[in-house]
Amino acid sequence: MRKVLVICGATASGKTALSIACAKAFNGEIISADSLLVYEKLTIGTAKPTLEEREGIPHHMIDVVSPKESFSVSDYEGMALPIVERLLLEDKTPIICGGTGFYINSLLYKSQFGNVGANEEIRQKYERLAEEFGKEYVHGILREKDPLSADRLHYNDVKRVIRALEIYDVTGKAKSEQQDVLTPRFPFVAVSIDYPRDKLYNRINLRVDKMFEQGLVQEVQSLMQEGVTEEMQCMQGIGYKEIAEGLRLGKTEAEMKELIKKNTRNYAKRQQTFFKRMQNHTLLTPENATVSEVEKLVK
Repeated sequence: MRKVLVICGATASGKTALSIACAKAFNGEIISADSLLVYEKLTIGTAKPTLEEREGIPHHMIDVVSPKESFSVSDYEGMALPIVERLLLEDKTPIICGGTGFYINSLLYKSQFGNVGANEEIRQKYERLAEEFGKEYVHGILREKDPLSADRLHYNDVKRVIRALEIYDVTGKAKSEQQDVLTPRFPFVAVSIDYPRDKLYNRINLRVDKMFEQGLVQEVQSLMQEGVTEEMQCMQGIGYKEIAEGLRLGKTEAEMKELIKKNTRNYAKRQQTFFKRMQNHTLLTPENATVSEVEKLVK
């Protein structure tokens, strides 16, 4: 089986260009792992690669949902995982490219019980029991189903007690049986381009300047004219929330631009921290961020 290649890391670090070069070299296709690229009509603020920039390489998980819709990690996994599995069967290299760590992890690792989705019906049932018979009664139900979790949780911690019961009722397995070790679905290697912080911040600042030149403010205005509101999920993304709020409060473009730069730099710092803890992860200097260096890892 081919290895899955993950090209991750901070925003504005050159992931897109490297992923396209690697896709050409390794008979690959690109699966975007970016929580804003999934949205249609969010183009400038996401630095969405144009068809020309994609150089004929198939890109997946771009423009798959309306900007008026919510899109969860679970939604992403449900759509993107079959693409990865199909490419592996076709002896192609899946290249997961992006900076949204939770999206990437949802593809790389098998789900754990702690990731079990909420079940409102079950949760409300136990909340009613707690109200009617008391916290200790619900804790006693947990002790029957999952003694280890009951030992770890005090009956006053009702929220976590009910969550443990919810997991048991949904999966048929105790929360205490969860695996603490991340279990990969398939072999993978991950790389990031590690710019010195001052150079990365300069790249971010230049990118934001370019977005404003390309019409980022007008893009946000157009979305809002089409009925996308400030509260919707897509408008929580950096670059969109600052402009939406800025337009409402009457801020200048210069003020909005500086806030976007600041928030993007802070986000890039968090991304670097997240990915440095990742399994099978290699930091490449900008000079070594080449297909030949990546090839040594993929083989």
